[in-house]
Amino acid sequence: MIGKTRQIDAAPRGILAPACAAGAFRHARLAPAASLAALVEHYWFVGWDLRGRPPQQQETLPHPNVHLVVEHDADGVYGVHTARYTKALAGRGFAFGIKFRPGGFRPFLGRPVAQIADTRVALASLFGAEGACLVRAVRACADSAPADAVPGALAALAEEFLRARLPPADGDAELAAALVDAVAADPGLFSVEALAAQAGMNRRALQRLFQQYVGVGPKWVIQRYRLHEAVAQLQAGAAPDMAQLALDLGYFDQAHFIREFSALVGKPPGAYRRAIG
Repeated sequence: MIGKTRQIDAAPRGILAPACAAGAFRHARLAPAASLAALVEHYWFVGWDLRGRPPQQQETLPHPNVHLVVEHDADGVYGVHTARYTKALAGRGFAFGIKFRPGGFRPFLGRPVAQIADTRVALASLFGAEGACLVRAVRACADSAPADAVPGALAALAEEFLRARLPPADGDAELAAALVDAVAADPGLFSVEALAAQAGMNRRALQRLFQQYVGVGPKWVIQRYRLHEAVAQLQAGAAPDMAQLALDLGYFDQAHFIREFSALVGKPPGAYRRAIG
């Protein structure tokens, strides 16, 4: 099973401080096997060793995805996180996660994904003794496998766990994923009405689909990807014209864009651009 995964090289979006400070870090993202690709976006692994160094704070703008995560000291299924996500890294540790496609965790959960938004549910609560077993297996593997083999070995454990409870195909899950992909790929898709027209459904039906399968509404998804695009452009190097950037992203005016960016990122776009150098 390890041989069926492959490293993903494209840089992830949503990391607010793309350069890590001093310390030892390991990062990996692995694609799922074809049998799970409709439900799983990728597996990810982060390891760090900051012993003798001060703690570091990592911040991200989460995507509309559910994550199953096992860390050295915690575990859980995390619903879509609607605010900025902040985590302090200290000492030595690791985190391994399954990033489900939008809609991809609904068939495993068996109820609306909106019910777990902004929450963490322990694996043992969702999957019983088998969930606790997975946590122990991931931690044992992370401790014993050679460092360069750890991400692939953990992905193999995850795939075995998911295949054992693979749900039937769900057309609504596939539709939800396709619609979120459409928003992510088209910075010019600004409105829920436009997305509903693309889906061939009315606004209310679209809202129900997103609450059931994605965990947040379509308006939230559109706004989040607009800000992902803004962050990516600010990180690209050249300082964009803020008024033009706001217009390109579908904001009525620059002030509206700055307020929304500041509320989520924690500082205005100009200050953010200066902070990341």
